[in-house]
Amino acid sequence: MTFGEAIKTCFSKFFTFSGRASRPEYWFFFLFIVIWSIIAGIIDWQFFTQVAVTETETSKSVTATSTGPVQSIVSLIVFFPHLAVAWRRMHDTGRSGHYALLPILLILAALAVLIFGIGLASQFHGGTLDILFTRATLLIVIPTLLVLFVSPLLVLWWLTRPSEPGTNQYGPNPYEVAQ
Repeated sequence: MTFGEAIKTCFSKFFTFSGRASRPEYWFFFLFIVIWSIIAGIIDWQFFTQVAVTETETSKSVTATSTGPVQSIVSLIVFFPHLAVAWRRMHDTGRSGHYALLPILLILAALAVLIFGIGLASQFHGGTLDILFTRATLLIVIPTLLVLFVSPLLVLWWLTRPSEPGTNQYGPNPYEVAQ
């Protein structure tokens, strides 16, 4: 599969979460997303960045801010095709497509644990958040951060694995299907 074919396939299967996707299909589309994100960032930097200069008697500071509208639009356009091709890529390695969501779900779970954990800890210690990095809270924070670091690496590892030979429960091998 070529770069152009991968892009065309991924956009034609915008919401297709069934079947399998080969490694070139996924990684060429991923490269396409990276390239367009860089281009969108450059456009945002050139046309949508506001620079503010603040001077005091002793110092001068320059602040550049951008709302990033072009990057936001590009991200919205490629979100579902990228999720769908990652889902199909997981199928190609013999895993459920749900594993493609693993880092996102773990981030949401970690945020919930931290928010509720901090909220509960603040109830027992006079309403201060200094308890965040002390005692029992560390028993929650350290494993949570470890899982948040390892889970994207695990998903990345699965996305790089070769196709399962032959037909699996998700369909025929994309390399063995006559084009």
